[in-house]
Amino acid sequence: MFIKKIKNAFFSIVIPVYNKANYIENTINSVFNQTFTDYEVIIINDESTDDSEVVIQKFNDKRIQLYSQKNQGVSVARNLGIEKSTGKLIVFLDADDYWFPNHLEELAYIHDNFPDCGMYCSRYKIQTAKNHFQIPYYNGIEQSFRGIVADYFFSNRPFRITWTSSLAVPKKILDEIRGFTPGVTNGQDLELWTKIGINYNVAITNKITAIYNFHIPDSLAKNNVGLMKLMDFEQFKIAEQKNPSLKKFLDLYRIEYGLRYYIFGYKDKMKFYLQDIEKENLGLKILLLLSLPSFILRLFLKLKKRLKKNGFNFSIYE
Repeated sequence: MFIKKIKNAFFSIVIPVYNKANYIENTINSVFNQTFTDYEVIIINDESTDDSEVVIQKFNDKRIQLYSQKNQGVSVARNLGIEKSTGKLIVFLDADDYWFPNHLEELAYIHDNFPDCGMYCSRYKIQTAKNHFQIPYYNGIEQSFRGIVADYFFSNRPFRITWTSSLAVPKKILDEIRGFTPGVTNGQDLELWTKIGINYNVAITNKITAIYNFHIPDSLAKNNVGLMKLMDFEQFKIAEQKNPSLKKFLDLYRIEYGLRYYIFGYKDKMKFYLQDIEKENLGLKILLLLSLPSFILRLFLKLKKRLKKNGFNFSIYE
């Protein structure tokens, strides 16, 4: 462990690491290749059992702080990084993602132009397979647009504007909200960005500055689906009543979780998440899928994963 704090850095970069020895070197190198260099790097080793820490220790840079904790998951790891940070803006970088050299420069620039926002987001592309990339798009936002998003929850689909490794949040806001919810295993970032999006403006750049390395999560396995701990949608009930865009946005995730439970045979949990969805937000495609036997949907899921690996992607929500 090596810790040497740099006070008053503009950015605090928080990198949670769990068994990413094959990726972390490339990820850290993308940090040190940034054109904007006023930052500190806070790496949280979440009790990795591979050589992740050995790889990290090879970097000899005074801007790195390395902390180790008992395995408690990504939310607790990120919260520890926020606690140890001294920067004005917090940026997150997953240990298998990648930044282009202009990433921090673009975020600093848009912060200077729109200093009172709750989140600052760069554009990104998704690596769905070794040689295949997908460029996200958003409702009502042109690729050339740069500025404050007029209706964040409307535009935050079909792809998410706020992808964790491509955004920055003022530290004071994260401190007020108390960061990520410990114990939530799926959608912990979705929950936090929703809390911020309800109360603050969101700004977006018009340049791609990062790569999201997409992996089909292990949570799609049946046993792990049963162990998922999701965010509490109830906390947003009042806000949803006032904001139809927020309601539709969160209903998409109620549908996603409900379908996932249905596919693997958890019908009671499926009903729990589908019961609060507005009927007009279900759509014919969703109703059709829910009318099919779950084993058919498992076959569809396998086909979708195979197609994605070969560069073909589709969504039932579009």
